[in-house]
Amino acid sequence: MSENCVKFGVIGCGLMGREFASVSMRWLHLAGDLPRPVIVAACDTSEANREWFRRVPDTKYFYEDYHDLLANPEVEAVYCAVPHHLHAQVYTDVIRAGKHLLGEKPFGMDLDACRAVLEAMDEHPESFVRCASEFPYYPAVQQMVQWFREGAFGQIIEARFAIKHSSDMDLTKPINWKRTRSANGDYGCMGDLGIHTQHLPFRLGFEPLTVSAQLANIARTRPDANGNPVPCETWDNAIVLCEARDGAGDHFPMQLEMKRMAPGCTNTVEYEIYGLKMSAKFTTDDPNAVRYTLTRGREQAWARLVVGQKTLYPVITGSIFEFGFSDSLLQMFAAFISELRGLPCPFGCFTPNEALLSHRVLTAALQSYTQQRVVQL
Repeated sequence: MSENCVKFGVIGCGLMGREFASVSMRWLHLAGDLPRPVIVAACDTSEANREWFRRVPDTKYFYEDYHDLLANPEVEAVYCAVPHHLHAQVYTDVIRAGKHLLGEKPFGMDLDACRAVLEAMDEHPESFVRCASEFPYYPAVQQMVQWFREGAFGQIIEARFAIKHSSDMDLTKPINWKRTRSANGDYGCMGDLGIHTQHLPFRLGFEPLTVSAQLANIARTRPDANGNPVPCETWDNAIVLCEARDGAGDHFPMQLEMKRMAPGCTNTVEYEIYGLKMSAKFTTDDPNAVRYTLTRGREQAWARLVVGQKTLYPVITGSIFEFGFSDSLLQMFAAFISELRGLPCPFGCFTPNEALLSHRVLTAALQSYTQQRVVQL
């Protein structure tokens, strides 16, 4: 095996663990010479999930207990995708074992859990730690980032960031751990989806100052494995309105939307920034383009710019072809490897400090809704 690699263990071999395995095998899709993530070890309590990883040529160790994976000296870094209530324990164990970590959202089930992970990081600064968030790596989104950094928007008027599903519109969908407070926490949809709405604004320096939230538990019951109705305890939809401040000191409204019951949506992400000089918006319903305003005298007209495969990390695909979700994961892991190895990284992964800010916002959203007030951050 080439020494130009980072040897990974995967803890949690479900949906996202398999996506990472696919990324590791697509590394030659990158046109550069970044070290490749090589998955040497896989860990899951499900034998079926572990068995799936036997099709990954690099994987040679299979564990049911993640402590055994962490004891393996070949494992340098860990990608971890486990239910939220396990984050604090597993993430801190990974860090204290001296491994690097890319952990899934929300980086702890609650604010205290997130703080526990940061405390472990303070004890072990040799461990490089980031949180997974892939949607800002769409080239059309990065075009918005470039415009913002160039000052093209001018004074910000308002901003909106959303992610919306519709799979929960099916009321016969069986309950799973994301619909229970014991495993998902009090945040509900906000914990599972929130970072997707926050990576971009936080990285642009949009600082939330106040929080006002409207939360909805729409499906009060769901069928269990036997078809019997059981309580569905978590929030399905959330709209969080913030007063935000940018680096120029301007204040403006910023809306974060996280919805599992959004008619007509599959995994729709929407980013919108409105400014005095220019506005722009992106949606995964039109993933290869960004819409922006052109000024015509006193009027503004919306234009559509097709971006295609103009990626942060160059790929072998021609720039005229479409970009998709799997491509965004490849870009995100390329960013993680770049940061880990100290290589140039134009847009880094979601940081633990940004995750802490996310938890502060989501905790305030719970307070805002239950106390029916605006919460100061």
